[in-house]
Amino acid sequence: MTTRVGLLGWPVGHSISPAIHNAAYATQGLDWHYTALAVPPDELEARITSLVDEEDYRGFNITIPHKQAVLSLPQVHESSPAAQEIGAANVLTVLPGGGFRADNTDWQGFIHDLRMYRVKIEGANCMILGSGGSSRAIVYALQQSGAASITVISRDPAGKANIVGYDKLPELIAEVQFVVNCTPLGMTPDVDRSPWPENVSFPRGVVLYDLIYNPPVTRLMAQARSAGARVINGLGMLVWQAAFTFEQWTGSKPPLDIMFGAAKTAMEHHV
Repeated sequence: MTTRVGLLGWPVGHSISPAIHNAAYATQGLDWHYTALAVPPDELEARITSLVDEEDYRGFNITIPHKQAVLSLPQVHESSPAAQEIGAANVLTVLPGGGFRADNTDWQGFIHDLRMYRVKIEGANCMILGSGGSSRAIVYALQQSGAASITVISRDPAGKANIVGYDKLPELIAEVQFVVNCTPLGMTPDVDRSPWPENVSFPRGVVLYDLIYNPPVTRLMAQARSAGARVINGLGMLVWQAAFTFEQWTGSKPPLDIMFGAAKTAMEHHV
């Protein structure tokens, strides 16, 4: 019987995760199938229940906007130390006795991709755009990597500890060496949007990492590049977190070359 797993998010039409996972399963000779599942926030708990009980799903990746919400689901019986500290999860695995174990592989995927690009975080002043579940994982990853400082910028900072508004951006940006976009602004299909204010110049010489991978070059990346910044999109992070998920679910070493190749091919047909 085919083992069914999938991606839960809203929306998921932009995702190439099915191509990455299914290529890995086929290469390893595994009878598994991965599907993108569009689930609105108000249907999350009921939909997960039906997918497991009625359609026999064994695990899920979690994307925007559910990464924080899933940790509050009554079906989650266990959480990894990383998911607990981050306060968000991107992996749910069905336990043998029922319920889920929640984990977060986003932070690991981010760190491994930075290593591939030889980006050094230790001692750097870092800025994160956005304060959702992905942002929490990036904060954790930067802390683990020895960042000197981490500033989180949000459009709605009220009542959020250690988070400031975009009005503070001009006075803070001069000291920053590394910027990470954790907002969905600029993601397909809304490719004309950017979280960066038009009246604020992007600093020269910084590194910008945009978690968005579709489109490959976001408006924010174009803004940063024109200002002389080095830019990296989130495709590598997507593949790395998928690889860690693959290993958790299957117990097998992930075929990284196949997964990166599938991601590249999927993007060529997706844009």
